[in-house]
Amino acid sequence: MKKQDVIELFSILRENNPQPRTELNYTSNFELLIAVVLSAQATDVSVNKATDKLYRVANTPEAILELGEAGLKEHIKTIGLYNSKAKNVIKLCEDLLRLHDGEVPDKRKDLEALAG
Repeated sequence: MKKQDVIELFSILRENNPQPRTELNYTSNFELLIAVVLSAQATDVSVNKATDKLYRVANTPEAILELGEAGLKEHIKTIGLYNSKAKNVIKLCEDLLRLHDGEVPDKRKDLEALAG
């Protein structure tokens, strides 16, 4: 696609939907990050059902690590590929704490370096 075509496409999208929103439910950048990781190969509806229950007990990196991988799996087992997703979310939480003081980074390169 030519650069001008891309610019035109984004202009049309902006006109028709000036404030796009995800259908994933979240109240913090961390919750959104976890929901996005869980959404791979899953519907937003199924992710929202699982995260609604998960976020009531664990919505920070520390709290998810306290659940542990087995505890996290119990909350997300209705989502496809939950075994590998649980491993990735645990690693992601460890990395957030170790590399970013528990905060979701705002640089694309740092986000892409996280597990999941």
